[in-house]
Amino acid sequence: MNFDSPAHEHATQIREQTADPAHPRVLVAGASIAGPALAHWLHRRGAEVTVVERASGLRPGGQAVDARGVTKEVIRRMGLDAQVRAACTETAGAHTVDADGSVLETFRVGDDGGDGYIAEIEILRGDLSQVLYDDTRDSVEYIFGDRIAALAQDADGVDVTFECGDPRRFDLVIGADGLHSALRAMVFGPHERFVRHLGLVLAFYSVPNDFGLDRWLIDYRESGRSAGLRPIRDAAQAMAVLCFSSGDFDVDYRDIVAQKRLLRERMSGMGWLTSDILAHLDDTADFYLDQVAQLVMERWSSGRVGLLGDAAFSSSPMSGQGTGLALVGAYLLAGELAAAGWDPETGYAAYERRMRSFVEANQEIGRLHARSLIAPTPEAEPGTGPDVEWDLALIERAINGIELPDYTGGRPKRTPHH
Repeated sequence: MNFDSPAHEHATQIREQTADPAHPRVLVAGASIAGPALAHWLHRRGAEVTVVERASGLRPGGQAVDARGVTKEVIRRMGLDAQVRAACTETAGAHTVDADGSVLETFRVGDDGGDGYIAEIEILRGDLSQVLYDDTRDSVEYIFGDRIAALAQDADGVDVTFECGDPRRFDLVIGADGLHSALRAMVFGPHERFVRHLGLVLAFYSVPNDFGLDRWLIDYRESGRSAGLRPIRDAAQAMAVLCFSSGDFDVDYRDIVAQKRLLRERMSGMGWLTSDILAHLDDTADFYLDQVAQLVMERWSSGRVGLLGDAAFSSSPMSGQGTGLALVGAYLLAGELAAAGWDPETGYAAYERRMRSFVEANQEIGRLHARSLIAPTPEAEPGTGPDVEWDLALIERAINGIELPDYTGGRPKRTPHH
């Protein structure tokens, strides 16, 4: 924390904004999924919410994300079930194929009660972000194209200096700004202290649907590498998903040119339709590449500053539960803060107690899945990989293993989620 920041120059002026204990002012950093979801629940509990996002607007597209198990109940409690389902990808299932495109295995959307490999609720990250923004835009202040430059907290609040806007004072500040959270680095320490690389690099980007893709995801794997195509709502487009093993990762996540060069190098010579997918790399407008990583912290709060979603406990895309953790965490964080009378020490601690085992189960799923995809050692038999034992009890804990209290009456009441 920066207690000598320029925000102190304005402290006296800012503190003249008298706090209302029943309607605390909360600043949320990040407007992807976790941030707007938290804004929804904070507003419902009586807070005055500001969301600041460094991008100039919502980011469209992105990878497909899923809602399984208890997460579907959170969406229902938000009153957004119809809106979310209307924006789903309508994927029917997935085929794994060989180099000639022959189907090896099939997974359908109805498998495991809609909570299987292809979830009943599957939606592009950008589309879910839009649903959450549309739900909150009239009740929450959104500031795009700005970021927190410095902050200083005391016993009564947090003085925040923005890169562009005027300094302001808030009762609480919460980082929901992703794996590379700038707020986390500012308050808790450098990125490297908390990030755990899982040995994979993942890339995705939209391509013209020149592949005859209908409502089925197609996935092809070679040792330590995979290439896939998934349908999106725009039938003229498809989403390419590429993954490769990498023991380390030292490419700047903002250096798109270097990322594309790395992707071409590491996917070179791969079979199936990989070369055709890579041919669209320079024409895409929504390229993303990053390490597959988890975020591990002993605590998700420091004083009046808290963390949520990937900024606090990324389980990696390999878990399939990053969105679930964000939505469930938003519900619990807002609920516990309100139940504690907006006292940060009590509210943050209760939120962490409720979330910790759920997070750990999902991170274990992410590690197991990543291990199953990493290239085998040179001395291994051809076609073999790590022996991953899928524990059905662990999967159930990762999908449904958390209680959703009823916060409508103030103090939480124990209640089942279904």
